[in-house]
This record gives sequence, C-alpha cells and structure tokens, in this order.
Amino acid sequence: MIGGLKRASFFLSKIHFRFRYIYMRVKITVPNNLSEIKLSQYQKFLKAQEENKDENFLATKMIEIFCHIDNKQAFQMKLKDVNSITKTISDMFEQKPQLINRFTMNGIEYGFIPNLDEMSLGEYVDLDTYISNWDEMEKAMAVLYRPIQNKYKHKYSIEDYTAQGQEVYKDMPMNVVFGSMFFFYRLGMDLSKIMTYYFQDKQELHLQESNSLVKSGDGINQFMHSLREILDDLRISLN
Repeated sequence: MIGGLKRASFFLSKIHFRFRYIYMRVKITVPNNLSEIKLSQYQKFLKAQEENKDENFLATKMIEIFCHIDNKQAFQMKLKDVNSITKTISDMFEQKPQLINRFTMNGIEYGFIPNLDEMSLGEYVDLDTYISNWDEMEKAMAVLYRPIQNKYKHKYSIEDYTAQGQEVYKDMPMNVVFGSMFFFYRLGMDLSKIMTYYFQDKQELHLQESNSLVKSGDGINQFMHSLREILDDLRISLN
C-alpha cells in the first residue's frame, strides 16, 4: 500500500488533491465568494465554533464544512495546504457586504422587502425575534426576502408574509444574508424612526407597548445593538 499525499495543484478557486492512500482520489472545491456558501453551512460552522475554540479543530471544520469533505480527509492534508485554504475562506468574510435586492435560489427569484415603512407588526416582531439568533436566522431572512410575484424594470412586488416554509432559506447564499444585515446596521436609526411612526399612526391600541419596545431599547434599538454584535462576530480568523 502506498501512503502519503501527492502535492496539490492550485487552479484559481478550485484545488484538486489526489490521495494515493488506499488508492482514493478526492476532489476539493474551495469557494472563492460568499455566494458559494449557504446559510446552513455557516450555521453549522458557528455551532462547531461554540463547541470547540481550538484553532486546529476550527481549521479542520472550516475545510470540512465549506469544502464538502469529511473529517478524516481533512486531517490527511498537508498543513501548508490547510493554511492556504483557510486563509482563502477567511478572507471572504473580511469583505464588506453589499445589499442584494434580488437573487435566485432553487430556481425561484426572491426580492428584498420593497417598502420597510409598510412592514406589518407580525413581520417586525418576527424580524426582531430572530435577527440576533444564528440558529434561526433563516426565519429572519424569510421576513426580509420573499418570492417575487410581479416585476417591471427595477420595481417588483413580493408574496405576503406567512411565517411558513422558512426551512428553504437555509439555502440562502451568505453574501445575501450578510448584505441585508449590514444594510440594517447602516440604516438603523432610519429604521427605528420608521417603526416608531408606524406604531404611532397605525397601532394606537398598542401605543404603550410600542413605545416600550422602541424607546426602552427592547425593540428596534436592542435589535440594532444585536446587529452590531453580530457584525463583530462575522469576521472569522484562524491566524
């Protein structure tokens, strides 16, 4: 039996490794853009990060999760190749995200909620509840992005919010997820004002509750504070 690992050849975003060990050939594809990483993958990595802070463990999990190989194969790789791959992936998370208004997922085109000032109470409550919880981030994304019903040039309408079918949002690309979160971070004060006016104009029966949510920091202000904390956590470094 021939042991060892043949020297890797790098081709842009794709890296191919051929294992002579037990005559097994393994192809590793390394993502070079956040659009190639799904929300479910990032959630899985964060879960691993919570369970073990060891840098070598996290480097292995990063390759295992984002490059779709098993743990045993990752441990057989050369250290220099592991370092190169983890740096490539880590650098992606250092990029400044941009809001993406429309994207296609599983053959369906989704659009960012067109009018934030027309957000319903139910949409706001669910967004405020889930946006700071990575374990259920798909539920927050289901509020912000929905299938497009009609479109004309740059304008479009989306389906009504039903809080159903949220599991499909686990397939969302991370450039869309990060972009929407960064958007709210930058426009936090404007969003707070919009929601305050909304409650004042359309929810008079709940005026005391809405004032408590908005002014005490338990609602939008807390939501924006949570976003800041989340954005601080977006920077992954294994160095």
